[in-house]
Amino acid sequence: MKRTYSLLAAVLAAFALPVLAQSVVVPAKDPVATPGVDKRQASQQQRIDQGVKSGELTAKEAARLEKGQERVQKMEDKAKADGVVTKQERARLQQAENVQSRQIAKERYDRQRDRNHDGRKDRPARNK
Repeated sequence: MKRTYSLLAAVLAAFALPVLAQSVVVPAKDPVATPGVDKRQASQQQRIDQGVKSGELTAKEAARLEKGQERVQKMEDKAKADGVVTKQERARLQQAENVQSRQIAKERYDRQRDRNHDGRKDRPARNK
């Protein structure tokens, strides 16, 4: 009986030790990844699209804001080009996103409207 337990323990150990010996591989943080910037870019693009759909943005305003989005994307691509996005590059991207966000808000709430989506600003109704 004692021998059976010893044999059973040896067999279990033979199978269990390789499993225990495997190291858990934790993926390292990708030095090039910029998920925060990507998420914010998508959010700001959605704000522009909503502004166009609601008529809060005219065609010219939307085009200008799209150009700003492209500028931030080029900055991100340039930062990623060397394989590492440094702390300073991340800060610059954050600053550019902040500027873009303020510009979107400014354009959306400046009372210039294109509610009929004809590509021209709507004129305010006259009071009689």
